[in-house]
Amino acid sequence: MIVDYDPLWPLDFEAERRRIAAALGDLAVRIEHNGSTAVPGLAAKPIIDIQVSVPSLQPLAPFVDTLGSLGYVHVPHADDSFCPFFHRPAAWPHTHHVHLVRAGGSEEQRTLAFRDYLREHADAAREYARLKRQLAAAIDGIDSNSREQYARGKTEFIERIINASRQAGD
Repeated sequence: MIVDYDPLWPLDFEAERRRIAAALGDLAVRIEHNGSTAVPGLAAKPIIDIQVSVPSLQPLAPFVDTLGSLGYVHVPHADDSFCPFFHRPAAWPHTHHVHLVRAGGSEEQRTLAFRDYLREHADAAREYARLKRQLAAAIDGIDSNSREQYARGKTEFIERIINASRQAGD
């Protein structure tokens, strides 16, 4: 479900950032609002995406335990080696997603470049909103397979924007 931008999303992020920062302490180098809810004016799924940059992703257990104490569930997946994923609450619909990345690593740089480019280029943000609405209308999004289809449908656009960001030096 894609909804119009909600100006409360940054406030929701900030409250959750404080909770995560207090729990992780020095384990977190940086905590950023990323994803569509981090781009003013951009339509999005009403889920706050949070990128937590850490010195090392291994061992993962301290992050699983600490984020678990805040209600986050670790979802093992193919990208765990470079971007472990957590969601809250345990059952769908989720309100918050946490993506762990290595501070200074390529995944951290890619996601922030994408977010920042959309923040600075309203035409690209509008194009992305159109794509997301088209995908959401075609895919029900109820189960994990359809959510994966939705994510794959955005891949080409995301890669194009990351490349444009690199070329522009953003």
